[in-house]
Amino acid sequence: MDEPQSKVMASPSHPSHPSHPSHPSHPSHPSHPSHPFHPSHPSHPSHPSHPSHPSQQEDKTQHTITMDGTSKRDETLKALQKEIEDQEFLPRASYHSWVRGDCTIASDMNESGPSFYPTPRCRFFDKHGFILLPGFANSDEVQSMKSAMEDLVNDEWNPSSQPNEVFRTDQKQIEAQGRSDYFLDSASKCHFFAEKDAIKENGELKEEYRLNKLTALNKAGHGMHTAPGPFKDYTQSSKIANLLRELGWVDPSVPQSMYIFKQARIGGEVTSHQDSTFLYTTPRQTCIGLWLALDDATLENGCLWVRPGSHKEAVRRQFVRNPEHFGESLNYDGEDGDSSQPQMNFRNLNENDKDEHVTWEGALPKDSLPTPACTGLYKAGFIPVPCKAGDLLAFVGELDHLSLPNFSAKARHTFQLHCVEGEKAGVTWSKENWLQYPFSHSFMKL
Repeated sequence: MDEPQSKVMASPSHPSHPSHPSHPSHPSHPSHPSHPFHPSHPSHPSHPSHPSHPSQQEDKTQHTITMDGTSKRDETLKALQKEIEDQEFLPRASYHSWVRGDCTIASDMNESGPSFYPTPRCRFFDKHGFILLPGFANSDEVQSMKSAMEDLVNDEWNPSSQPNEVFRTDQKQIEAQGRSDYFLDSASKCHFFAEKDAIKENGELKEEYRLNKLTALNKAGHGMHTAPGPFKDYTQSSKIANLLRELGWVDPSVPQSMYIFKQARIGGEVTSHQDSTFLYTTPRQTCIGLWLALDDATLENGCLWVRPGSHKEAVRRQFVRNPEHFGESLNYDGEDGDSSQPQMNFRNLNENDKDEHVTWEGALPKDSLPTPACTGLYKAGFIPVPCKAGDLLAFVGELDHLSLPNFSAKARHTFQLHCVEGEKAGVTWSKENWLQYPFSHSFMKL
């Protein structure tokens, strides 16, 4: 459901500059605004895939919830932006880029060499760990991705042919993903993972989902970007490459993509986590998540929550291949492994320097529910980030984030890319990561 119109402020916009011309699919922004905020989206007509609730009372309730989340988001974003505006920013001064580390500010964006010119939204990103970009994808791109996924599900997922894999992020994650060849083999393919509440104990699809099997899915992953079609076209678009380089990436590559369905009423929570837990690089963390809303995301249907500034905390744990299962080579061909052992484990990191205040890793902070109060989330420092379809939320791999269950009658689809630095930036993909491409295959370069 659309938000009520008001004059609340949205997220930092993309100021125009010569090295980043507007992409044809971008809605235009005013040139060189006085600050990187602009008014919320203009009125949006109802989307055909989002029918209105039959009850006017439900309409009123939904508007109240959505507006509350948007107001809280914008209030916080404006305060965070004020911190950026109050910072001294001088050429040749030292600057800390999240992905590059310590560097020197260039005199302008056209200067070549080791120095770096951080744009206003890059400075916001580096300081707070995320950036919201309204209207990043146009309606044609959004609809083409949704249609392509519907075709993939109808053509390639046969839930009656085998016991169905579910996807979880709770305490049973190792049981669900840590013992699954189907999960590991999805690295460069498109595999389908169901919602736990859509599957019977024997692994079969529940009857109510058989006529529309797409509504039973939790996610698809993790190689949609590698096959010809709208996902690959979007991934290889100039606006993705330009954004990554603007934010400081030198040799960006794409290890994975995901399509998240967040189904109406049964879409489960995604517990608190850092993406670098699963996409670990050395000698430093370089993962960035590009979270594209394909439906409007609200408090009621499970928008993303982020904890600003938490990207300055170390990675708390690492999801690693288990040498007891794979052998020391960590490959399928390991001859010294024990197949009865879990394929994956969580390794706790920084035990001697643990963030004592983060007691919710792999869970939700106490009193996160019910919505819209979410008192435990606000107390822990999280803010909701409601989005319109086409908005992009970019955030670093160490940022603490989560989403709540979908309590609404509307699904909340998203397409997500995860990118990392490559070898030209002196960065190596960990061989312990769960995601490993088959031999002779490499990650897509942007």
